[in-house]
Amino acid sequence: MKHIFLAGVALAFAAVPATARDLTIADVAQLSRVGAPAASPDGKWLVWQQRETDLAANRGRYDLWRLDLSSKGAAPEKLVAEGDVNETGPQFGPDGRVYFQSDKGGADSVRSIAATGGEQAEVATPAGGFSGFKLSPDGGKLLVWADRKPGAPTIEPAMIKKDPNAGSGRVFDKMFVRHWDSWANGDRSQLFVIPIGQSNAVAVPIAPQLDGDTPSKPFGGGEELNWSADGKTIYFALREAGRTEPNSTNLDIFAAPADGSSAPVNLTADNDGMDNLPTASPDGKWLAYFAMARPTYEADRQVLMLRDLSNGTTRALTQGWDRSVASIAWAPDGKTIYVTAQDTQEEPIFSVDPKSGKVTRLTQEGVVSAVVPTKAGVVFAMNSLLGPDDFYRLSGKKQERLTQVNAEKFAGISLPKIERFSFTGANNDKVWGYVARPANLKEGEKAPVAFIVHGGPQGSSNNSWSYRWNPAVFAGAGYAVVSVDFHGSTGYGQAFTDSIQNNWGGWPLEDLQKGLKAATEKFTYLDGDNACALGASYGGYMMNWIAGQWPDRFKCLVQHDGVFDARAMAYETEELWFDEWEHGGKTYYQDPAAYEKWNPVHHVTKWKSPMLVITSEKDFRIPYTQGLASFTALQRQGIDSRLLVFPDENHWVLKPKNSMQWYGEVLGWLGKYTK
Repeated sequence: MKHIFLAGVALAFAAVPATARDLTIADVAQLSRVGAPAASPDGKWLVWQQRETDLAANRGRYDLWRLDLSSKGAAPEKLVAEGDVNETGPQFGPDGRVYFQSDKGGADSVRSIAATGGEQAEVATPAGGFSGFKLSPDGGKLLVWADRKPGAPTIEPAMIKKDPNAGSGRVFDKMFVRHWDSWANGDRSQLFVIPIGQSNAVAVPIAPQLDGDTPSKPFGGGEELNWSADGKTIYFALREAGRTEPNSTNLDIFAAPADGSSAPVNLTADNDGMDNLPTASPDGKWLAYFAMARPTYEADRQVLMLRDLSNGTTRALTQGWDRSVASIAWAPDGKTIYVTAQDTQEEPIFSVDPKSGKVTRLTQEGVVSAVVPTKAGVVFAMNSLLGPDDFYRLSGKKQERLTQVNAEKFAGISLPKIERFSFTGANNDKVWGYVARPANLKEGEKAPVAFIVHGGPQGSSNNSWSYRWNPAVFAGAGYAVVSVDFHGSTGYGQAFTDSIQNNWGGWPLEDLQKGLKAATEKFTYLDGDNACALGASYGGYMMNWIAGQWPDRFKCLVQHDGVFDARAMAYETEELWFDEWEHGGKTYYQDPAAYEKWNPVHHVTKWKSPMLVITSEKDFRIPYTQGLASFTALQRQGIDSRLLVFPDENHWVLKPKNSMQWYGEVLGWLGKYTK
């Protein structure tokens, strides 16, 4: 059976002494986390933001680090690291200086520093703060995005007179009312261009005529914006809001003059699906981006498109490649486009020939999270089930590891053994899974099973590191983790992903049942009779579904942010396009049968497995009322159950202390029933 190891991580694992201890969530919480890097124009320096955990403050803080790419075996060094100041988003200017965002003095600013260090220079401090920036190719302007009232004529926040007698009630005339973890307050993420080095420089609004967020919320960033090579045009993705925003995935790509002299032009108006990641070629002749064909489907295949900027002609470069493009980067010479895409539990780098559309895989095992092409090769960040992101460089076919940021923190810690397996699942399709074997499990011993079901549902239990659901932490606690990429998962072709529509409780459950059976038969160290099942989001839904459809299989269940009542979910969630697509593209009142077919609420009288229910008050995707309802159903029937509610988290548990509490509760619950 194939083992999933990154070369550097495997070597570190091999060097762990026999007396090594197991990994814990306390270890994971204190790991350093590298962000997407930037490379200097001459290829000598690599700079990135790096997060360290301030446990006392229950948050992360950020510094800038650098690496000399011209010196073999060079070690990372701090570039900017000031006490309580956060330095983020580094970018290189054509002059070789590093530009970055800082909150020094309590105000957001763009600052710069030489890659070799020295004094910082303040570049711009826009009034009212901002979310991020992109430096123009000539280094003379900043493209800044900030939350402001729609149509803001300037980046300076509007002065709104407050009525001292006003009540606290929120009033809405359209949706979104709330999104992800925030209530709508009327602000939009908007673009402004700020000249550098001009006294009394005025920020120019870009496309104030449009009502929408750019970058998109809640997760969009600088990857959704791009300068043209000559610095005269801004390309950006935006979904026009109106009254259809909660049931539309139709982000379009717009082009607007960087001086704000005319209205933006919609370059993708003919496509009602999502268009995103506008990426201009170095010579300014082409614009690469991805396009989805089907409106309202957020997990449709993302096809790499190429637009000739001289005449508007567009080609679908990867139409014949059944994978979904996740990121886009041009080679400095413009002869190659580098993309990442999920592929059977991995997310490698691929090269795409802009002329022929030929796709070539460049990396093998591991999940690539950032790609930075340089003249000396492709620098990238990559992680695996056995370690978080580190930096690597690909030169031709040679791959070298550049950093081992957490080597000291992993010293003396044992990591699990990862083994893949496949089986024939629903529809007679080949389905993949993996097992994480506890490192200190002796030959002949058996380990209790933590059967983890991923969320999405269009996602994957792939070869990636997680700071939330981390299989290595469960293995460190003595559990053998089993996970299956059921129908609906990504990385196996679009038809496999599509197959979960109107099928939430059907083929996926069949895959899980067959997958657990296949794993326990293949790996004799799995104690299949001593197993608990766990999952979040769709995985949480599946725990509620398993409770009624597979009630005698597990010693216990852990249900985190799962759907309990499909009817209530249809009216309570915020991104309506998701729930409606999953049920055939119709609302609940148009086709209630589609929602009720796989609705866990109808089967609560069959529930008998002890369940830990976890939810958060700021979760607006699957609101905490769903978790309360699950807990009520359990309690009223006298089923052993426990409820964990985080008042300060959203759909994800992110704060360090909360993460440790989460693991304490979850592992305690598993331990209670698996002994």
